[in-house]
Formats: sequence, C-alpha cells, structure tokens
Amino acid sequence: MNPQGQPGAQFLSLEESAMVDAALLANHEKFLTRLTISSFKLLQHIAQEYGIAIEDLTTQQIIAWFEKDGKIRREEGIEAAFLKW
Repeated sequence: MNPQGQPGAQFLSLEESAMVDAALLANHEKFLTRLTISSFKLLQHIAQEYGIAIEDLTTQQIIAWFEKDGKIRREEGIEAAFLKW
C-alpha cells in the first residue's frame, strides 16, 4: 500500500498540490517540489516494505524494488503493481 493507504492513490494529495500551487515558486520549481514530495513518499513506502528506516535504504534496494514492481506489472497487470504508470 502507498502512503495514503490505498493502492493507486495519488502520491500528492489535493491539499499538498494546492499548497505547492500557492507557494511563491516558478513553474519549474513547483514541478520539482511536487516530484520531491512524491519521491519522498515513495521512498517511505519502499523503506517500509524492507522494514528499515528511509535513511538506511541503499541505491541497490531502490533499484531492486523498481525491478520487482515492474515485474509485477508485466506479469500480473498494472493493477497488481504499486506504481500505476
């Protein structure tokens, strides 16, 4: 499950998106802010799956998680995967 508790839910809530929109940032900075928040939430999920603190994640663990999620998507379909893209 993802940070919002539901598979396939948005990584950025409507409230968070509105906060980014209201920030005094250029469009490219808003994009990077959204990407950073979403990435942080995804890293939290990955760390939770491994049962470790987010700061203890390694590059190899992150790559392995993406490989696993991609394999699930290919073999079981997009709805079975964590990432819905």
